[in-house]
Amino acid sequence: MLRNIKSDYLNWIILIGILLLLLEVLFFNGGLIVTFVLSIGFIYLGKKWKPRFVGKAFFWIGWIWLIGTVLNMMTFRYFLCVVLLYIIVQFFQSQKQPKVIKPVILEGNFKAESEPYLKRQKIFENKFFTSQQTPEHVYEWNDVNIQVGIGNTVIDLSDTVLPKGEAIISIRNLVGNVQILVPYEVEVHINHSIMAGTVAIFQEQEQRVINETIVYETAEYESAEQKVKLITASITGKLEVRRV
Repeated sequence: MLRNIKSDYLNWIILIGILLLLLEVLFFNGGLIVTFVLSIGFIYLGKKWKPRFVGKAFFWIGWIWLIGTVLNMMTFRYFLCVVLLYIIVQFFQSQKQPKVIKPVILEGNFKAESEPYLKRQKIFENKFFTSQQTPEHVYEWNDVNIQVGIGNTVIDLSDTVLPKGEAIISIRNLVGNVQILVPYEVEVHINHSIMAGTVAIFQEQEQRVINETIVYETAEYESAEQKVKLITASITGKLEVRRV
């Protein structure tokens, strides 16, 4: 996460944190240093005497004391607010500017002494803060198996050629919408698990669901030459599957 923050902003965030820590130690909580020294001393003695009951007691008392002290610090609350603000900003940016993934088809990678294999380019990557969608031009299909933190995912199957048999799309996300655009000639099996959100599948009206698993399968799925199995799971968001 820190790699995505501009270095100037990161420097200012750290500088303000250091100043807050100095203010807290010098003016608001002078006993903070003593508390840290005592808690670390308890942990040290606990590790030294750990085989005995007294050592275990000192060890855990030291850790509980240290964690409690950190949680009550003004500086810790400052960094927590910065992280939450960063998450919110990244979420809104991902909604406005979805990242387009353009797959590149790679040649086979071979070694003389090993079994030949073909390395394929992934369509999507595991991302924590971003929205992703298939490119608007024709692309080579590869099965999708991704984990997403916060963001939307759009997969348009009309711009690719699905292989014969069953193509797999597996998406697990925390918060965000998933939209799958399926050609009319392709049969679909859907297995969707969600804590709270909405679902819209083909002609069915959008419905709200709470802590449910929805299984949907088109009539000719078992005997179809080209078919897609969609497996999704999320905490909250919308699943939309429609024909194109």
